[in-house]
Amino acid sequence: MAGSTRKKKRSSPSRQRAYGNPQKAHQSQDPRHVAPATAADWIGAARLRTLPLAIAPVVIGTGAAMLGNDTFHWVIALCCLIVAVAIQIGVNYANDYSDGIRGTDDHRVGPARLTASRKAKPRTVLMVAVVFFGVAAGAGLSIVVRTGHWWMLLIGAACLVAAWFYTGGKRPYGYAGLGELFVFVFFGLVATVGTTFVQAGSIPQEAWLGGVAAGLLACAVLLANNLRDIDQDRVAGKRTLTVRIGKLPTQILFTLLVLVPFAIVVLLAQVYPLAWLALLALIPAACAILIVWTYRAPRELVVALSLVSITSLALAGFLCWAFVG
Repeated sequence: MAGSTRKKKRSSPSRQRAYGNPQKAHQSQDPRHVAPATAADWIGAARLRTLPLAIAPVVIGTGAAMLGNDTFHWVIALCCLIVAVAIQIGVNYANDYSDGIRGTDDHRVGPARLTASRKAKPRTVLMVAVVFFGVAAGAGLSIVVRTGHWWMLLIGAACLVAAWFYTGGKRPYGYAGLGELFVFVFFGLVATVGTTFVQAGSIPQEAWLGGVAAGLLACAVLLANNLRDIDQDRVAGKRTLTVRIGKLPTQILFTLLVLVPFAIVVLLAQVYPLAWLALLALIPAACAILIVWTYRAPRELVVALSLVSITSLALAGFLCWAFVG
């Protein structure tokens, strides 16, 4: 037909945000009308409620390293703790940056992010993340120099790469439903077994079992977080595991991830009787499961993931006591 024009096809906003150039910041609102970030905002962005997930593997790994050896390598243990906590905080700031510039956090249910709220410049948030990654790298290098295990530099590099590409880069694996897998490997097995190895020079089976327990609880926290954000993640094109499998399967999987670590506790208690005390951590764990199955508002899941973090640290503390007691 004369005078008609052909409409150009446009890609959907969600696809652009999920797979676009992460260096092009998404303007969620006019920064002129937003108050600058306060110290409380920066502390909140570090998401301190997730730090027990970084501490727990180091506690378990240190306890496993002392099996049959009363020597406590406190310098190495402290460096392991610094590595774990610094990477955790660095990941949190990196996620704030990457999700913020993509627009994924524009309609966030949980605590506001610095980048998405425009309270801080994206570049500033990124630099803070880099600083914490640098702290982790420095502490990790100290461990390598002290132990002489230079090949572990490759493990450290892999940890930093995994931390960044969770939500960073053009194809973040967190947007493809692989977040839980990487969390289990790095915040569970690698953190726990690595802590044991650099202190003891060997890896007993207790370290592997403890690593599995810590990793599963870390995955449960991520699952609760993604369940809270399932609706906005679906709209934004963030294909987390929760978005892929749906609400009910996520609730079932969450329950299994929280309870299986206690089956490991029962197994270890056959050899280390003090491990029975770790069952006390079932109290916050049960509360978290109840919330996940009965919540009415997504914000309630923030409490659930906090309770699982507490569960992880409590379980780790009792297991460490059982190993060294």
